[in-house]
Amino acid sequence: MILYDIADTLARRLEATQNAVEERLFEPTIRLGVTGLSRAGKTVFITSLVANLLDRGRMPQLRAVQEGRITGAFLQPQPDDDVPRFDYETHLAALRGTPPQWPDSTRTISQLRLSLRVAPSGILSSLRGPRTIHLDIVDYPGEWLLDLPLLEQNYAQWCNQTLTRARRPDRADMARDWLAAMDKIDPSQPLDEGQAKTLAVAFTAYLAASRAAGFSDCAPGRFLLPGDLDGSPALTFAPLPAPKKARSGSLYRAFERRFDSYKRVVVKPFFRNHFARIDRQIVLVDALTAIHNGPPAIEDMRQAMANILQSFRPGKNSWLAPILGKRVERILFAATKADHLHQTQHGKLAAIMGALVADAQARANHHGADTSSLAIAALRSTVEDTITRNGAAIGAVRGHLMDRDKPALMYPGTLPEDPAHLLAPARDGQSDWLDQDFSLMRFAPPKLTLSPGDGPPHIRLDKALEFLIGDLL
Repeated sequence: MILYDIADTLARRLEATQNAVEERLFEPTIRLGVTGLSRAGKTVFITSLVANLLDRGRMPQLRAVQEGRITGAFLQPQPDDDVPRFDYETHLAALRGTPPQWPDSTRTISQLRLSLRVAPSGILSSLRGPRTIHLDIVDYPGEWLLDLPLLEQNYAQWCNQTLTRARRPDRADMARDWLAAMDKIDPSQPLDEGQAKTLAVAFTAYLAASRAAGFSDCAPGRFLLPGDLDGSPALTFAPLPAPKKARSGSLYRAFERRFDSYKRVVVKPFFRNHFARIDRQIVLVDALTAIHNGPPAIEDMRQAMANILQSFRPGKNSWLAPILGKRVERILFAATKADHLHQTQHGKLAAIMGALVADAQARANHHGADTSSLAIAALRSTVEDTITRNGAAIGAVRGHLMDRDKPALMYPGTLPEDPAHLLAPARDGQSDWLDQDFSLMRFAPPKLTLSPGDGPPHIRLDKALEFLIGDLL
């Protein structure tokens, strides 16, 4: 098995080297990874991104557009035949429907190739004609990203960490049924498939409840998105306390073996076949909902982001990258749903996003990668307005409510100037914000009436793309 893995790795890297040489000589390819935790807006981001590159009237902060060097954009068949295509047309049709609907969320990996015809810049512009640059957008669930830290853990370490988290006061209610079922079972007894399934189902229900409550760190991610592995032994395990003696054939040893199988069958292929091939990466984060859910959700998100970003391989790529393994050269951490705030608060949201990932950004920068934080809205669903409170004018937003088809004016609250005012109570274990409240509404997508040449309205989508790939255009 080890020799097979080595041979397989060498073969893949030789093939990657050949492809890289061909790309450099003829048509360069940029693999852009798009991920984020649940409900961060990955599908809407990709749909709006593609639409705004096909019709670039709203992309002035993408320098190649501003300079008129992107002379064409068109969709092409994706290069990987074994990866589902991102269903751009269906998602765009949902946004442009009557009434408009938010598209279905990401449940598996998908891919889309958008080719750009780009004229050169600088002194070579008169000597060279336009060239084609392929942008391969790789969409994968953030839940899968949560699995990557498992590669550095054994079963005992994962059990200890997961059980400690489940017994915290902020998760005790969600974990009650699962922990009660676990307490009735002796891990040193022989494996019983009925007991194994009962524990796995209860553990999965706990993960789902945690995610619904706004918590981010809900691994293993494939338990929530099982796909074709639903009911397989690789998903039929759960954390257990370590017994004094666990013989071969015991429940504990069986779950330990299945945990290792999960890493081998699920996590490693994802890392090898997709994640390790990314050139540039955007991580979408619904920080506003975490703030709305309170300090425990913020602290859980901070820890989840720190764990996730340990799995990235940031740094500059050399010509040996296809052999030694690619590194992610640029990583953008984007706080989504900026359209839920007046523009006067966008800077505060970006600062909070930066503070949430500060440690990870420092490590990435140390290795030579470029990182940034930004507040964006891939599809703007509100317009700005003003309300008067205690005689003072306050910035608010107006949009159509999702659950009730009527307009609503929202002032969610004021974000602090200093992100530490949020992060410190979260780290200290407070259950609620003491001096502030932050509320959110769920807005429907806007009714799109687009002028010729314009993509959907957005906030800083062009600025995000300039950071991610502007240097390669």
